[in-house]
Amino acid sequence: MIAAIALALTAPAQEQTTAATRMENLSVVEMFSLADRARAANRIDDAIGFYDALMHDPNPDIRAEARFRKGMMLANARRYREAAVAFRSVLDEKPDAARARLELARMLAAIGDERAARRELRQVQASGLPSDVAATVGQFDQILRSRKRVGGSFEVALAPDSNINRATQARLLDTIIAPVTLSDDARAKSEMGLHAAGQIYARVPLSDSIALVPRAAGLANLYRQSEFDDISASALVGVEWRRQQDRFSPSLGRTWRWYGNKLYARTDAAALDWLHVVGKRAQLIITASVSRADYLQNDLQDGTIADLGISIERAVSSRVGGSISLSVTRQSARDSGYATWAGGVTGLGWREIGKTTLFLSGGLRRTEGDAALFLFGDRRREWLVTGRAGATFRNLKVGTFAPYVRVTYERNASSLQLYDYSRLATEAGLTRAF
Repeated sequence: MIAAIALALTAPAQEQTTAATRMENLSVVEMFSLADRARAANRIDDAIGFYDALMHDPNPDIRAEARFRKGMMLANARRYREAAVAFRSVLDEKPDAARARLELARMLAAIGDERAARRELRQVQASGLPSDVAATVGQFDQILRSRKRVGGSFEVALAPDSNINRATQARLLDTIIAPVTLSDDARAKSEMGLHAAGQIYARVPLSDSIALVPRAAGLANLYRQSEFDDISASALVGVEWRRQQDRFSPSLGRTWRWYGNKLYARTDAAALDWLHVVGKRAQLIITASVSRADYLQNDLQDGTIADLGISIERAVSSRVGGSISLSVTRQSARDSGYATWAGGVTGLGWREIGKTTLFLSGGLRRTEGDAALFLFGDRRREWLVTGRAGATFRNLKVGTFAPYVRVTYERNASSLQLYDYSRLATEAGLTRAF
C-alpha cells in the first residue's frame, strides 16, 4: 500500500508500471526520507502524501511518527488548524505522547484559544513528563504569546428541541383577577431548528505582555416559525495583560438580542476575566461583569445585571479532566417583581476514548424574586436543574471539522406557572476536530 501511494506521488502516469517495480520494496526509512526531502524542498503537498501513506502502516509507532512530522511541517507552514488535527490524531492513539500534546497546545495558542491550550498543558503534566519535555513546559508562556493575530471559530448543527421558547405547558394561568387562557404561541413549542455560532477576533500587540483584542461573536437558533428565532450578536474591545502565571482581561462591549425578528434587548457591559495557573494540573478562572440592560419590549425589566463566576479546572490524567463552577447573579429592575438574586453550581467532566471525546455536565441554580409580580400575587422562587452530555467523533472528521452530538435537559420548577417548564434538546452538527 505504501509503495503504491508513493508511486502516485513520484511518477507520471505513463511511467507508473516501471516505477512500481523500482519502488515496491521501499522501506519505512526510505519513505520517511522521501517525505523529509519533499519537505526540505518546500513541496508540502508531496510530503503530506508520503506522511499520509505512512499513517497506514500497521505499526502504531510509525503511524504516530508520521502524524507528528506532518503536524510539525504544517505548523512551520503556519497551517495551524491542519497541524492541530495531526497532533490530535497522534493523541487519539497515544494519549501519553507528551510532546504531541504540547505541540497541540501551541497550535491552540496560535489560533487564539488560550483556555484550551492551557487545558492541554494541564493534561500533559498530569501524565508525567520526560526530562527533555519538562523544560519545554517551563517556557509555555512564551508559546502562548506567539499567537495568531486574526482568527475565529464556527459551528453549525441541526437542533431538534421540545421547548424552543422555554415556555410552560399549562393552558390556564391563575391570576389575582381571573384565570388567563394562554395562546398556543405562549405555550411550549417543539420544532427542528438550525443552531449556528461563531466568533472572530484580532490581536494587536502593545508590548510583550499586553495586547489589544477587539472581538465580535454571534449566536443564532433559527426555526421555520420565524417568530421564535433567537439571535444575539456582541461586539467588544478588551486588553489582555499577561504575567507568568496569570492573564487579566478587562473589556467593554455591547450585546444585541433579537427574538421573533424584533430587537428584544440591548446590553452594555464591562467585564474582567482572570485566569491563574494553580500547580501543574489546574487553573482557576474568575469572571466578573456589570451591565446595563435595556429591554425594548418591557421597560419594567430595565436595570443593572452583576455577575460573578469562579471556576476551577483540573486534569486527572492525560485523557480525563473536569471542572466545577460557582456563580451568583444580581439583576435589578424598574419593577421589583422582575428583580432577582440567583446562584448556582455546575460540574463538568470529560474523557477521551480513542478518537472520541465525551463530556457530561450537570448544574443546579436557585432564583429568588424581590417581590411579587403583578397579576400573580407571588414572587419568583425556582430551581433550575440542567444536564448535558455529548461527544465529538474525530474518526469522521472532514478537513479540520468533526461531527458532534449534544443532548441537553432542563427542568425549571417555579412558584409561578408562567416560568415553570421542562425542555429536551439535541444538537447534531460540525465543530472543530481538535
